Amino acid sequence: MGIEDVSMLFTFIGGLGMFLYGMHIMAEGLQHFAGGRMQKLMGFLTQNRVMAILVGTLVTAVIQSSSATTVMVVGFVNAGMLNLSQAVGVIMGANIGTTVTAWIVSMSEWGSVLKPEFFAPLLVGIGAFVVLFVKSEKKKRIGEILIGFAILFIGLTFMSDAILPYRESPVFSAAFTVLGKNPILAVLAGAVVTAIIQSSSASVGILQTLAMNGIVGWNSAIFITLGQNIGTCVTALLSSAGSGRNGKRASVIHLSFNVFGAIIFGILMYLLFVIFPEWGNSTISSVEISIFHTVFNVSNTLILFPFADKLVDLSGKLVRGEDETAVLDGEREAVRRLVSRLDRRLLNNPSFALAAAQKEVAAMGRTACMNLESALEAVRDGNMERVQGVYDREKDINGMEKALTAFLVEVDNLSLTEWQHEKVKNLFYTVSDIERAGDHAENIAELAESMNKDQVSFSKKGKSDLDLIAAQTLQALQISVEARETGKPETANSVHALEQSVDMLEDEMREKHIRRLSKGKCNPESGVIFLDLISNLERIADHAVNIADYVAAESQNPEGAALIQR
Repeated sequence: MGIEDVSMLFTFIGGLGMFLYGMHIMAEGLQHFAGGRMQKLMGFLTQNRVMAILVGTLVTAVIQSSSATTVMVVGFVNAGMLNLSQAVGVIMGANIGTTVTAWIVSMSEWGSVLKPEFFAPLLVGIGAFVVLFVKSEKKKRIGEILIGFAILFIGLTFMSDAILPYRESPVFSAAFTVLGKNPILAVLAGAVVTAIIQSSSASVGILQTLAMNGIVGWNSAIFITLGQNIGTCVTALLSSAGSGRNGKRASVIHLSFNVFGAIIFGILMYLLFVIFPEWGNSTISSVEISIFHTVFNVSNTLILFPFADKLVDLSGKLVRGEDETAVLDGEREAVRRLVSRLDRRLLNNPSFALAAAQKEVAAMGRTACMNLESALEAVRDGNMERVQGVYDREKDINGMEKALTAFLVEVDNLSLTEWQHEKVKNLFYTVSDIERAGDHAENIAELAESMNKDQVSFSKKGKSDLDLIAAQTLQALQISVEARETGKPETANSVHALEQSVDMLEDEMREKHIRRLSKGKCNPESGVIFLDLISNLERIADHAVNIADYVAAESQNPEGAALIQR
């Protein structure tokens, strides 16, 4: 190997690196530009399988990687955000979405104006100018997309230039002739290369670069492409190693879907090449690779869509057993489940990680609501089993606070939009407010325990007053948690009216009760407990209005307001 060959090898490696980096920059810019809209897509995943396919297609088109989408699906399934039936649709859509990259690569053959060397330098210049001199974050993201797009094409040019001197080389001709005559070997070659670089988009891009130089035949290209679709499953399979059984099943569904598709199309194309040998031996263009790649993935989805439930059943047979979670010393079951749901794979996409965090914060809030309700019931009926239940759930709430705080720290360190950073901050505050509300519910349970121990009771009027303020406080907390889960400020606004009513009731009841105590109409011990009870309820209402205010504040941000309108 001479110095020129080494130089060409370096050029090809550099071009491949620029291609991958450009794709990464472009995908990251698209994610930022999409912002919370990516999170809004999560709502469609639970509707039906067709919507799941569309979401999988859109997400993969944005992040430019079916492997990354499938890894996230493994995380969603492991986190309980998706079931396997819904995951099938997203996986099918991911395979369709990954064809976008192939079409971008093939733009070089659409016409001289679209050749990389013509417009890529201009895109770098415009993108750099926007990123460096424009203050708007949204416009900066557009600049990043342009730069990534341009670097991707410049990398393709480097790879093409490196291969150009060898287009007549007998080595390439012999290699593709062998692969064309041995479909299984071609499929294996495509799968191995894709598994090594862990990107079907990149491996298809390399194949298209070779095709641009006229050294790839139809027969070899088709079977290599089928192998690339199998090789892309390796990333999700590796990722699922640390997940529960349902996460492993999601990766197995991805593999079986692509393998069945490769078998069906492999047999069909082999028969066509036997019937039309001249077509099989003719050279293929990068545009034709894009066409086949798209036809294959769309057709494979249409063929296997009716058998989606069978794929789920097959994954259950290949990965047997029920999900298990590791038992950690001193960690309660509810907290273990929460930690399992906050799957680190979700961090691959900031919007989805934020959606998962919001969902779990709301779940923590519902636990606090349940605790408040149980504590108030214990005050009414003196049931000590309810009191013990409150103590146990309070331990869960404290564990949830630690787990959610740790996860939110990781989310906050991701590349987020301004609105997403604000939302993470508000989720931090919400977790703290929920934990404090839980503490007050525990205080109420302790007061119920004291009432039972000392045989303390309230007058009929006292019980009536307590029921009134308790009902409004519980409602305020429940509505605020609902507002946090849905992100709707209209729900949040109603909490203010309840909190103001609780404040007025607390002042009024305190004044009346102190007056009764001074006149000797009330037992001092029961009076002290009554005052402590309404004080704790008033503070819970304050925390509820804090949570509601965070939601209302987010809706004032232009990005948040746009999402709510949709």
